[in-house]
Formats: sequence, C-alpha cells, structure tokens
Amino acid sequence: MSAHIRPAATYRLQLRPGFTFDDAADVTDYLARLGVDAVYASPMLAAAPGSTHGYDVVDPTRASPALGGERGRTALAERLREQHLRLVLDIVPNHMSVADPAANPWWWDVLRHGRDSRYARCFDIDWSSGPILVPVLADDGDDGAAALGELTVADGCLTYYEHRFPLAEGTYGAGDNPLEVMERQHYRLVAWRRQDAELNYRRFFDVATLAAVRVEDPAVLEATHGEVLRWVANGDVHGLRVDHPDGLSDPGGYLRRLRDRCDGWIVVEKILAPGEDLPASWPVDGTTGYDALREVCGVFVDPAGEEPLTAFAAAAGVPTDFERVETECRRSVATTTLAAEVRRITALLRGVDVGRAREAVAELLTAFDVYRSYLPEGEDVWVRAVDRAAQRRPDLAEVLEHIDAEARADVRGELARRIQQTSGMVVAKGTEDTALYRFTRFVALNEVGGAPERFGVPVADFHAAAEHREAVWPHTMTALSTHDTKRSEDVRARLAVLSEIPDEFTAAVRDWTARAGLGEPTLNLLAWQTLVGAWPIGADRLRGYLLKAAREAKLRTSWVAPDAGFEREIDDWAERVLTEPDLAGGIAAFVDRVRGPGWSNALGQKLVHLLSPGVPDVYQGTELWDRSLVDPDNRRPVDYGERRRLLERLESGWHPPVDDTGAVKLHVVRQALLARRRRDLAGYRPLRAVGPAADHCLAFARGSARDVVAVATRLPVGLRRAGGWRETALPLPWGRGDWVDVLTDRPVPPSGGGGLTVAGLASLLDRYPVALLVRRD
Repeated sequence: MSAHIRPAATYRLQLRPGFTFDDAADVTDYLARLGVDAVYASPMLAAAPGSTHGYDVVDPTRASPALGGERGRTALAERLREQHLRLVLDIVPNHMSVADPAANPWWWDVLRHGRDSRYARCFDIDWSSGPILVPVLADDGDDGAAALGELTVADGCLTYYEHRFPLAEGTYGAGDNPLEVMERQHYRLVAWRRQDAELNYRRFFDVATLAAVRVEDPAVLEATHGEVLRWVANGDVHGLRVDHPDGLSDPGGYLRRLRDRCDGWIVVEKILAPGEDLPASWPVDGTTGYDALREVCGVFVDPAGEEPLTAFAAAAGVPTDFERVETECRRSVATTTLAAEVRRITALLRGVDVGRAREAVAELLTAFDVYRSYLPEGEDVWVRAVDRAAQRRPDLAEVLEHIDAEARADVRGELARRIQQTSGMVVAKGTEDTALYRFTRFVALNEVGGAPERFGVPVADFHAAAEHREAVWPHTMTALSTHDTKRSEDVRARLAVLSEIPDEFTAAVRDWTARAGLGEPTLNLLAWQTLVGAWPIGADRLRGYLLKAAREAKLRTSWVAPDAGFEREIDDWAERVLTEPDLAGGIAAFVDRVRGPGWSNALGQKLVHLLSPGVPDVYQGTELWDRSLVDPDNRRPVDYGERRRLLERLESGWHPPVDDTGAVKLHVVRQALLARRRRDLAGYRPLRAVGPAADHCLAFARGSARDVVAVATRLPVGLRRAGGWRETALPLPWGRGDWVDVLTDRPVPPSGGGGLTVAGLASLLDRYPVALLVRRD
C-alpha cells in the first residue's frame, strides 16, 4: 500500500492460540461483507509460551509458531488478498519478554555472555552497576535468602524451580555449590521485591519480565524489525500500528527511520491530552484514536449531572478533586514502583545531593501535564513541568533548576532522554493504572486518554475537534473500544445515562450500599456502576474485575501486598449481590430503566464514530452489543457464527428492532462502513437542528458534495422528559438529489422550497434514534 492509499475502516482481531492465523483467515469473508477494507491484527511475531496477546515477543525474526507459523501467516495474507482486504499489523518496538529466558534466544545469550554478547546492545542495561539483576526469587521477608537454598544446577543450567538460566562457559564443575556458581555469572537471581528499587535494566512500565529494547540503535532496529519489514516489502502488510512510542529513547527519530522503510499507513499508540497534538516532525498518519474516543463518548454525557454526582461521591468518602488524586498517584509511582528508574536518572547528575536529587527527579516526573515531552520540539511542555514541580516543592527549586539546565544543555543526551522516557511511565502507571481506579465519581469518563475532571464534551467542542482532525489528521485512526480500554463502548454508553438521572442513581446506590456495601468507598461506588453498566454479568467476571480494580487502586490491597481479608470480602460480595433475590431484582429493575437510553447512546456513539473524520476501527465483536470490562475480559472469544447469521438477514433487507440481540447495532455498523467504502467522505460540516429539542440532535455532513449526513440523538432521557422532538427539524445541505435514510430505506421528502430539505426529527427518528442520510441523484 503506497503512502497515498490508506484504509477506509479497520477491524481489530486479537490473535491468540485459540484464534490463530487460520481462524482469522476464516472470518475474512465476513469482514469484507461487513464493510471494512483492512484487518488490524495484534502482534504476529513469536511470543512468550502461552501468550494470549502477543505483546511479549521473544523472537522478532519469525512468525508466531503458536499462531500457525510462516505457513499460517502467508495463507492468511493470501486469503486477505482474495477478499480485497489490507492488513495493518501491530508492532512492539519498545520491549521483549524475558519471563522465560530459554524462550528468548537474545536474552539467553546476554545472560550467558554478559557485555560480550552479540545481543548486549539490544537491551537497555546499566552495565556499570554490576551483574544483571533477575528478580525471580521468593521473598518471605528475608530478601530471598531462603530461596537461594533452592538453587540447583541441572542439564547445564542454573535452575530455580521451573526457571532455567544459562551458565557461562567454564563456570561450573561437578559438585560445585549452586550459589557459588551463580556468583560466577553475568547475572544474579534476587528477590522479586527488589525489582522496583534496584533493577538495572529498563523495563516496560513496572513489568520486570518485559525488558526494554534499544531501537534507537539502527542495528537493533534492523534486527528487531527486519522480518516485519520483509512482510511490508512483499505486500503482505500494508500498515503498521506502533505500540507505546513514548517508551522509546527518540520516538521521532525511530519513526523517521521506520518511514524510510515503510511507505504505508502508520499510526502510533500515542495518548494525547486534551488540546495536545502530535509533534509535527513525526512522519505518521496519526494516533490510534483515544483522543477521538474521549470526544465521541463525552458528547453523550449530560453536564447537568456533574454537580449531584460530585456531591454524592464526596458525601460517600470518594475523592472528587481529580488533580489531587492524580498527583498523589503519580508521586507514589515515581517514588516506589519506578524508584529504580529514578535512581538511574539521579546517577547522571553531578554536583547535587543524591537524596534531594531523587526527590527533585520524582517531582519533575510527576509534574508533566502530558505523557512526555520531545525535546527540542515542544519545549513548552518541558518548561511547564519544571515550573509546576518547583511550585509544588519550592524547597527543591534550586535542584530542579540544575536538572533543567543540564537537560536542556544537551536535549539529546542521556539525562534528557531518560527523564522524558520515564515521565510517560509515571503517567501511565500513576494515572491510567491507579488514579482512574480511585477517582470513581463517574467512571464513564475514566478511560485511557480520558479527562475525568471534564464532565462531558459540549457539542461545539466536538465539532471543533472533528474539524481539526479532518484538516490536520484526516487519516488518523479513531476508536471507541480497544484491547486496552477500561470498559467497552456499550458499557460507557449505558453509564452515560446516569448523568441524566443522577438523583435516581444515587438514591439506588444509597439503598444498595446500606444492604450490601463494600468496605472501601471508592471501590464500592465503582462496583455499583460496574454492575449497572455491564449487567447481566456473572460472578466470576465481576469478581475478577473488582479484584483487579482494587489491586490497581492500591488503597486496601495491591498486587505486591495483597490483603487476604479484603479480597475475601470482594469475593463474597460478587456472589452475594447476584444471588440475593431482592438486591439482584432491584439492580435488574434499575438496569431496565436505563437499558433503552443506553442503546440510544450506543447507536449514536457508533454512527458518529464510524462517519467522523479519521479511519475508524471496529474492535472485535463490538458490531453487536458488547458489555466487556478491562482486559482480559475484553479479549474473550467472539461468536462469529451468530454475527454471520444476523448479517445474512441484514443483506436480505431486514430492518431489525432495537432489542437485546444487538442486530440493530450490526445494521448501523454495516451501513456506515458501506457508506465509507462507496463514497468519498472528505470534508466535514456541522449541522444544527432548529426547534425546541435542538440540543438533543448531533448531526454533521461529510463528502465534498456534503451528500452523507449522520444524525444521532443525545441525552435521550431529557428528550423524553421534554416531550420528544415535537417541531424540531434539521435543515440538510443544499444540493441536487433526493435524501434517503439507508437505515430504514425511507426517503426524506423535500421541503422548504428552493431545493432545500428540512427533515422533521420526530418522523426521521421514529424508528431508530439515529439516521444515516445519503443523497441519491
């Protein structure tokens, strides 16, 4: 695919041992009929044994054997060609899995040969600090001392239970003490608790089993990307989705080198803060769409719900100042979880007290208002972070000034590079993986790239963002659900209804909490919202989600220090609320109240997403109702048999009802994707309804002739309260031809004279809460 040919729409497939290359090939005909023109696949390279997602690559030189190997990959490529579908591939330049050293030939060689390994340059290891620390030993409060007694030597390897590690040549003789043998190696096995403070290789966030890769080295880039770039060169892969560019030493330099080797579509998993834009020097087509997700979902939230929901959260003991929560969480991550990274940065400073330098570095990492800066571009981002850190800690202002001066004196030097790399880690772990689980006032807003402190998105702001995207990033990816979202689009759509009925919801939560509340307020409020949003849900799914949420929040329990008593409370709660008849019945009755408006929001979100500027991605399975929560819940198998059956009915002309089957969502998805495939949707024009319910209509026109119009209902509860659409109407763009709603196959009668058509919304939206109007000559 040349740089001038980009997909119109993609469909994300999560490959895994249970859904291989062959399985993906089997659904290509369905995807082509659905209307996408590209499959967007999770990583395809050889991953860690048992991997269910592919982001833990162990060998970048071959296709995953667990997915079908090279034979399966090439067969999939051929099937895609037969269906006239392109392939967009997810790649992971930042890290490789080292969980099982024997599975990763590069890491094995580094452990065996140390700095003399041919692969030593591939990993970001601080060789000056001594042997590589491998945090694998159990720790019963003795720093792993007892575990060292469990070391053995077998089959030419140092072993610790199921773990195997290589031995350097000449370091073992028959009868040697295993501990003494270990001390002769280029690595040391240490207690797992030491990883946060002492690890001497860079990792992916706080995951010690994912070792960072130095793709800033051209030779390393070639070694890690050679096979994928071969697939690009031979026409099997037409676009690349780059995972986590903020973890790289020089994202811009990496992307420029990648562009030299790939003239296809390139998007980056870059999380943009509100108002932030990609660096102008990045030769990419855009992001993976979390910015669009925030805007599309936010426009269906009622801002009037902010005050009552905030007051209720405060009274319940749930924090309501997001900036404060976020700062606390980031500071905690910087000083504990990522202490090893802070220590490595501090070691680069000269002439500063080590203790104060660590405090200053941690505060600076906490102070960025975006994920990271990219010096020398965007220097204002860096300056704001330094100033904010100094305002928060005036006692460290002099040290911060010293750090600022050293970093800006050499913006490509190691100090500036590591601070910028690490700030993204602090934001991701502090905000995404901690604050979003503590700030539970209204979790429909708590999303990757979200802005929970901003209660919804005004219609004018939505249109302004869409116009900007069309003008500046017309080929960026857009998304509603991904493999990383905290909850699926349909869960958020149903929760958005709560912003319209805050008093009813808070009254229900008071009642439910009095009867069966969880002992930790933030988790309690999250739990009731989760029940409403994901209902019906089984006890196992609910239990698993709440346990993960509680551990991520790190208030009463955590991954590193689990509280068995509190986790038993969570376990018991999930079973209790679903089996106690009166309680479960009350929840079910409340869900019945919001189900219909939630469907309206879900259809509105989907239509708006699929027809807005950018390249929309349909996450696997979300063409029907999907009430998934965070991973691994959102990576469950998809029933393509059911989707094929419904698609066949739609192809025969069926207009489905709005009901539990979700067929109407499939109908909206199919018609929107076909409109994208058949028409040039360049351009964007906001449309404004007139009449008593105008604020409940979100509409826009696409195409150079403005011949495709999307119409969605927003705030449906308020619309019904006010008496419906009444005389509200939508003037359609002037031009030749008759308008038809392709969702109902009904024409929109001309009115208004002079070729102008004004659609009465009461009749236009009497069957569905959305309309997709196409002008036909």
